[in-house]
Amino acid sequence: MDPELEVFVPLFPRTDLSDPVAERKQIGELAAAVPVPEIPGLEVEDRMVPADPDVPVRIYRPQRAQGAVVWLHGGGWVMGDVNTEHPMAARLADASGAVVISVGYRLAPEHPFPAAPDDAYAVLTWAAEHAAELGVDAERIAVGGHSAGATLAASVALRARDEQGPRIRFQLLNQPSLDDRQESWSARNSTDTPWMTRAKITASWGHYLGSEPASPYAAPARATDLSGLPPAYIATAELCPNRDEDIDYGLRLLRAGVSVELHQWPGTFHGSHAIVSADVSQRQITELAEVLRRALAG
Repeated sequence: MDPELEVFVPLFPRTDLSDPVAERKQIGELAAAVPVPEIPGLEVEDRMVPADPDVPVRIYRPQRAQGAVVWLHGGGWVMGDVNTEHPMAARLADASGAVVISVGYRLAPEHPFPAAPDDAYAVLTWAAEHAAELGVDAERIAVGGHSAGATLAASVALRARDEQGPRIRFQLLNQPSLDDRQESWSARNSTDTPWMTRAKITASWGHYLGSEPASPYAAPARATDLSGLPPAYIATAELCPNRDEDIDYGLRLLRAGVSVELHQWPGTFHGSHAIVSADVSQRQITELAEVLRRALAG
């Protein structure tokens, strides 16, 4: 493990997601303690996107933005909101030059699948229809996220392809959870890695799916046809149960004719980029932003 990250591991609270509501409170308190970057010239606005029900979003507008990304926070589909995601979303908007639309999608177990991806798709559709109002080109809209949010981004890309929905320029997938079956080598062997364990992933899938069987729109790795999807960037952490299913998804996209950039970060664990003092975390965040900038340019 990267030594700059390892020193923080003993400080992590022990969580098991058996009580998501309690965990939500704890993660909110942790997020509130994270310093918010001061970014001159970045406009930040809270809005409600009309849907059934309406979806809260926080929009970050840097100066002279060309494109936008519908950005979906992590938290195992049971935790997180636009407030917990605020530091990351602000950094991403500033460093990428893209309008970041951070989505406060509904959370499980109160709102299991398909509530979250429905909210995400509603925001994508709204962003495409209101591109001029957002000050961006409607042909330069990406989807992206971290962990469970990256899963939602991949799901939205599949749905938009299947329903001939809004054209997605790019999908930015940071450490997604793509396969509820958890049969890969890393899922079976990296079971007690920092922050994200096999038990927590199992609990997250259980809360998210509820009584529904997993479909490709819930677990994108179950999709049999990946052709015609947007170009993708997939980042994985070495010490993460999700690692191998993410790498496999990237390879399957390539075999289906989709352009993919795949980066496996050595010495990292799931979500460790939140430790922004570490050099490797700074490089991860910078790369996410630069990849998005390139994808939405020209």
